[in-house]
This record gives sequence, C-alpha cells and structure tokens, in this order.
Amino acid sequence: MRLPESVLEFAKTDEAVKAYERFVDFYNESQNKVGKFDTSIPFWKKKEKLGFAIREEIARMSNVSKETIDSIPTEVLVANPMYQWACFAVVSSMVDAVLPESIIESIGMYTDLKTGRFGSSFSWDIDSRDLFVVSKYGNGKRHAELHKQYKGQVSITPENRMISVNTSLYKVLSDVENLADFARKAVVSLEAEMTRDAYSVFNTAMEALDNSGDDALRVTGYTQDALVDLCEKVTMYNGGRKAVIVGTQLALQNVLPADAGYRYDLQSEYVKLGYIKAAFGYDVMALPQVAAVGADFTKALDDNNIYILSPAGDKLIKGALEGSTTSHIERAQDTADLTEIITMNKRWGFAVATSSVAGLIELS
Repeated sequence: MRLPESVLEFAKTDEAVKAYERFVDFYNESQNKVGKFDTSIPFWKKKEKLGFAIREEIARMSNVSKETIDSIPTEVLVANPMYQWACFAVVSSMVDAVLPESIIESIGMYTDLKTGRFGSSFSWDIDSRDLFVVSKYGNGKRHAELHKQYKGQVSITPENRMISVNTSLYKVLSDVENLADFARKAVVSLEAEMTRDAYSVFNTAMEALDNSGDDALRVTGYTQDALVDLCEKVTMYNGGRKAVIVGTQLALQNVLPADAGYRYDLQSEYVKLGYIKAAFGYDVMALPQVAAVGADFTKALDDNNIYILSPAGDKLIKGALEGSTTSHIERAQDTADLTEIITMNKRWGFAVATSSVAGLIELS
C-alpha cells in the first residue's frame, strides 16, 4: 500500500516513513484484513517495534535527540510543549496513512471519493447518460435534427468533525496507554462515522426512487424475476456497464433461485460466505456493516435493502476528504485533574450527484 503524499511529505526521510508503514501493517492485522499484513512477524513483536519507531519519529519532529529522551525522566519530558505537539502530530499522520484507503473498502462501491489539501476545490463534471440520437433521413439531406449534450457540475464543501479524548500524556509516554492503539481506534472511529454519513446519503436517494409502473426502479418483495428485471434495466441504461447486486450479508442471503429444489453442502459457497458470489449472470458483493449511533447493538446499514448498481459507471455518491488530520492539546496544567484533552479534526462531505441509474429491492 502506497502512503498518501501528505504523509510522505510529513515523514520526509525513508527511515521516518518506516514508522507509518509499520502502523499500516499493524492496523491491517489488528483489523484482520487478510492478505494485507506481514505474517512472518508475531503481532506482539510488531507492536513493540512500532512503539520504538513512533518514539523515534516523535523525537525527530520535536527536534529532541534520542539520547536526551533516554536521559530525561518522562514526567519532565511531558512538560516540553514541542514534544507534546509532536506526539499527536505523529498520531494524526498515522491516521492519514490508513484512512483514505480503508474508507474506500467500506463505501467505494457507491462513492467517488476525492482527497485534497486544505482549501482545495472539490467539484465533479456529471456527463449525460443519453446516447446520440440516430435518425432516418433521405439521401438528399445534409444533416439530421441537431442535438447537443451538456455536462452538469456539482461541488462539495467539506465540514469539520472532531474527536475529543481525555487522556494522560504521562501514561502515553510511559507506555501505560499505547499510542498505536490510540491511533487505531481513531481510524476505526473516523471510518465508521464517514461510512454512516455516506450510506445515509446513498440510502436516502435510493429509497426515493420511483416505485410505480413498468419503469419502476424500486420494488417491494424479492423475487428472482424482479431482481433480474432491475439488473437488466440498470445495465442497459448505464451504457451497458454490467449491474452488480449489492447489500449487507444478511440482505444478500435472500438472493436465491425461484426454484426451491436447490441443494447446497457444507463446502458450498453459500455456506462459507453466507451468500452466493454470482447470481443469474450478475456479480454479488457484500457491504461491510457498521454500528449505528445512539443505541447499543444496532446496525447502520439497512438489512432490508438489496441495491442494484453499476460500479463501473458514474458513482451515485460523491465524497470529499479535505486536508490532513489535525490535532491540538489542552495542557494538563490547565485542567483540574492534570489530564490532557486531545482533539482531532477531520473534514469531509458527501452528496448525491450522478447520471447513473440504480435499482432497489426492499425485502419487506
């Protein structure tokens, strides 16, 4: 995995880059992203090496030599404002090393995500999906009826989100509270919130589709005929770009043939995955579920919906991820219980803007 340009610029040297590469590997293994981490090193050893690399990177950023750090007691070092800043500047950069690619795994099926620096303009040209008109005319005509296709344009202004955590910098620097675990949890938290935001925009648009008449793109109740009909419509009206059947694993387990006489054994794809990977000539792909906010053990993605999309065409949702993750610290000396308040900032936005056609099956 290639690190984002902002992280490479922050690290500057090949030696410093290794700290962020180690964090990416640590994060992928901690999230069990099979095939994306080094299996030759035990996880505990990996975490230990990452801890040393983070400390060296903090020392580099604060312009404090490793010898000085080793010779000064932790309780004295934490009072150094440059060291405090460097500590969470490095954490913010570790978040940026993972987040852009990690979020694509969650929302990339239906979202075109752009990243840019602070102050960047996030705009998209929306092409018309109409084909050129073909007319029948006699040999004596110079040209047919004139037509012109226009492009639309949409812009997104990202909005700031914040995470504020009460922690003890002394415990962090004495390794009672692990910085790698702190950064991992920040990535998971930001990714989950971005997924909820993008999916909310996507699902609202899908549930507003027309559900009446022969041209309906939203139907209630799963049948094989209804699914294939929507797949054909989505494919042909997206310029022949083949439709894909998308949903949560729980929703996709309903995608089965109309003939109830099918059989499957314990080694079958359906038993292993919980759904079939291809149905009736169309690929089937599961969206990763995320936790909802506000109630324990509830899910954000609707298990009642099966979506029919053409991912190869214009994505339904446009997303903007602006700038690097920033952080600031409210010093322990300014709080009554001598704990630091760490605040991290990230800016993003999502909107519906597309020329593509999509379909929806509501299971009930």
